[in-house]
Amino acid sequence: MLEKTRTTAVDAVANSPQYMPGFGNDFETESLPGALPQGQNSPQKCNYGLYAEQLSGSPFTAPRGTNERSWLYRIRPSVRHTRRFSNAGYPFWRSAPCLDDHSLPLGQLRWSPIQAPKEKLNFLAGIRTMTAAGDVMTQIGMAAHAYVFNDDMIDDYFFNADGELLVVPQLGAMRVFTEMGIIDVEPSEICLIPRGMMFKVSRLGEGPEWRGYICENYGAKFTLPDRGPIGANCLANPRDFKTPVAAYEDKETPCRVHVKWCGKFYVTEIGHSPLDVVAWHGNYAPFKYDLRTFSPVGAILFDHPDPSIFTVLTAPTEESGTANVDFVIFPPRWLVAEHTFRPPWYHRNIMSEFMGLIHGQYDAKEEGFVPGGISLHNMMLPHGPDAMGFEKASNVELKPMKLEHTMAFMFETRYPQQLTRYAAELETLQDDYLECWDGLERRFDGTPGIK
Repeated sequence: MLEKTRTTAVDAVANSPQYMPGFGNDFETESLPGALPQGQNSPQKCNYGLYAEQLSGSPFTAPRGTNERSWLYRIRPSVRHTRRFSNAGYPFWRSAPCLDDHSLPLGQLRWSPIQAPKEKLNFLAGIRTMTAAGDVMTQIGMAAHAYVFNDDMIDDYFFNADGELLVVPQLGAMRVFTEMGIIDVEPSEICLIPRGMMFKVSRLGEGPEWRGYICENYGAKFTLPDRGPIGANCLANPRDFKTPVAAYEDKETPCRVHVKWCGKFYVTEIGHSPLDVVAWHGNYAPFKYDLRTFSPVGAILFDHPDPSIFTVLTAPTEESGTANVDFVIFPPRWLVAEHTFRPPWYHRNIMSEFMGLIHGQYDAKEEGFVPGGISLHNMMLPHGPDAMGFEKASNVELKPMKLEHTMAFMFETRYPQQLTRYAAELETLQDDYLECWDGLERRFDGTPGIK
């Protein structure tokens, strides 16, 4: 399934990619001894006949704390990895502003999982945009995609100039081979591919399909949220983020590089692999994170806290405390609050919530929200536990209880998420979703003391 390639000195081709721990670190790594210059970035001649090149993820004059760049030492400079571009078509991948013409009115929405493809689709061709928010041209907002594929990107490569890609697998493990190294990622893990970084995706293991979710972040890069009074520990700890060591693909065969730029797609033909970085150093790099290492905090006496305590990553805006995108998870955890309705409360929110379920059951929904499914609750639309969940939580014995075998997540944004025509007409749209609240009848009794 995976072609053999020349990779790191520790032989990552033996299916054991190596990683370096830490979030936002300055890393250095080399596949061949002496490939990484010491004491300077751009020597007159690089070892092994390599070319030095900088990849910048921020403006040159960004403050030190937000400045992102890496120096790459590669077989060919990237100017040789693009030739004359041709237009390419990926009609199911849309960008904001997305004002598709469809007949579905505003409302709370939920979908069952997208069906497996009947034809061969690789990761790139299998991306389906469900919602988009903001404006890709001004680098504000995001898009939420689902993906499903059953084939490898062997001679096809991709980079996205419009934003970084946060990939959330739900079914099937996969290998993401980037310019900076190899990442193997499975369900309950995530990986992030920075804006502009070339990569390809291959399947790991067996199965009829590989399925999951993607957040395409047009705005400021994802970073760790401030913990505030929580202090220095818990939530997502920096040491649990893993960045790959250098790995390269030395392949002299016809290849195609696909590009997304300002919402449009292009392709160029070259005669070699663009994944030819033998060594690199810097802080602009892909990473993976195991959601099972997230350390939840919560109420230990009464009331259900705000979901912001489950934020793994946040992409901020210029307005303090307001996120372009928050990536929030609902992992296994103990519930101990006294005299408290423990599931998430009914609410309306200025944020717009795109939710997916990786495995198990979400505690606010008893039926209908299944692994691989999607729900969308746009800004100021009310939502919360279904009628069955309300009855159960209102009457259950309030002893300590552990939620197990569950992992749900949200892509939450300050901007309204516009529905694509594909999502509006998708056959897995649940027409009866609103009925889950039908059992929430009037319970009011004006008699004092009645509950």
